[in-house]
Amino acid sequence: MSSAKTGDPANTVEDEGYILVPRPTDSRQRNRDCSRQDGADQAYLACIDQFVETQKDVLWPLNLFLHQNPELAFQEHKAHKALTEFLWSAENEWTVTPSAYGMETAWVAVYDSGRAGPTVSFNVEMDALPNLAHACGHNLIATASLAAGLATAEVIRRHKLAGKVVLFGTPGEEGYRGGKIRLLEKGAYDGVDISLLSHPGILHNSALVRTAAFARVSVEFFGQAAHAAKAPWKGINALDALVVSYNAVSMLRQQTMPGDVISLAITNGGGEATQLIHEYAACACVIRAASASRLDDLEQKVGASFRAGAQATGARVEISVTRGYKDHIPNRVLAASYAHCWNALPGVPDPPMPPVTPGHQHFTWILSSTDQGDLSYAMPSVNASFAIPPGPGGGQPHSADFERASGTREAFDRALRVGKALAGTAVDVLSRQGLLATAKRQWQEDMSQEGQRRLLPPNEGLSEL
Repeated sequence: MSSAKTGDPANTVEDEGYILVPRPTDSRQRNRDCSRQDGADQAYLACIDQFVETQKDVLWPLNLFLHQNPELAFQEHKAHKALTEFLWSAENEWTVTPSAYGMETAWVAVYDSGRAGPTVSFNVEMDALPNLAHACGHNLIATASLAAGLATAEVIRRHKLAGKVVLFGTPGEEGYRGGKIRLLEKGAYDGVDISLLSHPGILHNSALVRTAAFARVSVEFFGQAAHAAKAPWKGINALDALVVSYNAVSMLRQQTMPGDVISLAITNGGGEATQLIHEYAACACVIRAASASRLDDLEQKVGASFRAGAQATGARVEISVTRGYKDHIPNRVLAASYAHCWNALPGVPDPPMPPVTPGHQHFTWILSSTDQGDLSYAMPSVNASFAIPPGPGGGQPHSADFERASGTREAFDRALRVGKALAGTAVDVLSRQGLLATAKRQWQEDMSQEGQRRLLPPNEGLSEL
């Protein structure tokens, strides 16, 4: 009996003791393979796989350049230049708009088949973290999305599919009012049917990623200064108002939901003088919740705690809320396509991806937030998580250890696999009749009040990255 072994790096086949090594595939052979129509879905994925493999040697230097040149939010000038120039020189003809929609480092690239059909999109993140460089792996996110966009355009060209693919260069994800929100508000996503993205970590391979909604609450208390020994009754102690509020928030935590997070810091304690009744004090609070609607409820409860502190002491309070990001709601139809593509590609890595089938839809809950969440409220979205080999210390995102891990060749290879699965999802939408309509029906259901209730997390809480 003969045996066969496939999927190793050399793509060798063992037969009756002989090792057969296939000749390197040239472009004509790739075209023949990609044109097979026996099982169209698998033929498309094979085409994507083969095409991305041909792009490794040009994508690796670009990935390395992004990693070695970290730039902060909305200052991604080197990344903007490198990515737009790369697309201008790409084999398929892309229409590239630099400094798009009034943002210096935003850009848009479009490949249009010229035939009416769905518009699929990928977001290319670029920014790094203060003092931690690419400890969030945005170089890998950019690489995965870029590979996905190029491969999708190639399949459109070879198989004469209808529709278009759009790459959005989205600056400033780290912080508040990220680039995706600004692009959304300016109409950049008008006419776009789906939005696809990914994010690296070390724990999960998952297509069904839920993230937290968050906001920042800034609070100022205004009192009346007085001498603490001579006439304290003439004063109104703003610091006392803050302390009462701080304790009220601490007691509130006992009755919050598993997905609620309240982080509070005193930013101004009234100064160093001890002989005065403090006339001013301030604090800042970041709140997170499992959904945007729950965040609104939590904001009201936290605000009531601050107002209670002011009322108890006679101080005046000013509360300002900076909206952060909405929670991400993954589209289960698109997620099922992504999971299928991920598992159909050779050499499936650990950890296993949770199944995405009717009755088996296990969400991966993550405490962090992303402006992709706001897009998921505007259109069907996937924000797939993928695990890269960890650094020596096993550090998770936003650590120096993860910054080192995100610059390795192994992490790059994993990002390319993600790009292939994202492209497979996009091509499914472009080629499978009715799939986009099904995804949009799922999105509409998820956006309903009942749908939001069903998407709340289980009582056991949330996962880390």
